[in-house]
Amino acid sequence: MESLRFLVEEKRIWLYGYVIMPNHLHILWRKQDEWIDKSVQQHFLKFTAQKIKFNLIEHFPHQLEKYRSTQADRTYHFWERRPYKATMFNRNVCEQKLDYMHLNPVKAGLCTLPEDYLYSSARFYHLDLENPLLTHYMEHL
Repeated sequence: MESLRFLVEEKRIWLYGYVIMPNHLHILWRKQDEWIDKSVQQHFLKFTAQKIKFNLIEHFPHQLEKYRSTQADRTYHFWERRPYKATMFNRNVCEQKLDYMHLNPVKAGLCTLPEDYLYSSARFYHLDLENPLLTHYMEHL
């Protein structure tokens, strides 16, 4: 969340939705016009990877070896090579993606209802709860 907070507060993205799962995450954002899409994504991935690495070093040092990279330009590798990226053309597509994201914890058996899952933007949409990091997708589509 710290990475997303930075991107929102520095006006690099509008954050429409997120779900943080135990082994992956879903994020729906739109970069703000002044920023290059690639640099926003790179900043997020690099900053978050550093946080993961330091957390593992401090709390689970024996787990760090699982992430050792075979590439010469890095010691560890935390992200898939090509994360899934889709363009949101209209509200219907955006709603489908948000529904898919928000139902992920339910399908994984982590909660009964999407809004019960704490690491998700579902409460913002389902319960109309304020979240200063989130922008409703309808503001831009």
